[in-house]
Amino acid sequence: MRVVLLGTAADGGFPQWNCACALCSAARDGKLPARTQECVAVSGNSRDWWLLNASPDVRTQLNATPALAPGPGPRGTPVRGVLLTDAEADHVMGLTVLRGAPGLKVYAAPPVLAALSPLRTLLDRRTPWEWADSLTEGGFVLAGGLVVSAHAAGSRAPRHIAGAAADDRWATAYRIEDLASGGVLVYAPCLGQWTPALDDLLTGATCVLLDGTYYAAEETDTVARAPYGRTAKERLPSRLPVSGADGSLAALARHPGPRVIYTHLDSTNPLLDPATDACASVTGAGAEILPDGAEFVL
Repeated sequence: MRVVLLGTAADGGFPQWNCACALCSAARDGKLPARTQECVAVSGNSRDWWLLNASPDVRTQLNATPALAPGPGPRGTPVRGVLLTDAEADHVMGLTVLRGAPGLKVYAAPPVLAALSPLRTLLDRRTPWEWADSLTEGGFVLAGGLVVSAHAAGSRAPRHIAGAAADDRWATAYRIEDLASGGVLVYAPCLGQWTPALDDLLTGATCVLLDGTYYAAEETDTVARAPYGRTAKERLPSRLPVSGADGSLAALARHPGPRVIYTHLDSTNPLLDPATDACASVTGAGAEILPDGAEFVL
């Protein structure tokens, strides 16, 4: 299985356009590498490619990745579809960029499919796509020899969805297995808490792409977030921090086998700077922070 990290930043990218924090300022000065919004491409045969989420930056990301170049026909593409983990804007707005591509298939959990109904109508008027339940019992098979199962991973609906009912399927994690190589990728960029189900999901995994939005919960208490008119607690998405006794890094100590890569990094996250103690603590524990465009094989 080939895996390409098309983007590794949280919503807004890095540097965030309206943020003047020290990290974003360093990125604007060229002292830290810029990052586009989180998105991944996977393939089991190097011909059929599937996107894990569709960021607003997907056009730039596709054009920067030779394996995803169009062809062989004038409007051909190796992209076969998208697997959505949630309905957050930074994970679904790239679907509008992909509009008009024939035959794409989009997988998502039932509440996400329902929330995207207006967008689905708009997209299907251009070229109808196939929309499928990612949580279907028994999982599903992707072109290229990948077997996928989706697992409920979070109950918090995006704030832009009014009147959303409580549902533990608002966020999902994917386990993707390559039948040929035996490689297993767990993709969980949207975690509210660590659950026994996630422990089960990591059993036997080769690699895990994990939510690294915040290194610590205190990162939300910044001046950069003040203009939005809400308290830090009200603005904080339900995200599991990396550090702390209850953070993901501590939980990962129970799983020494898989390669661990943190993604979906918020612009406040010190993991963006390899010179910080935070980054040293994560890499010292064996986890990785990779740049946009990084590719590896499982």
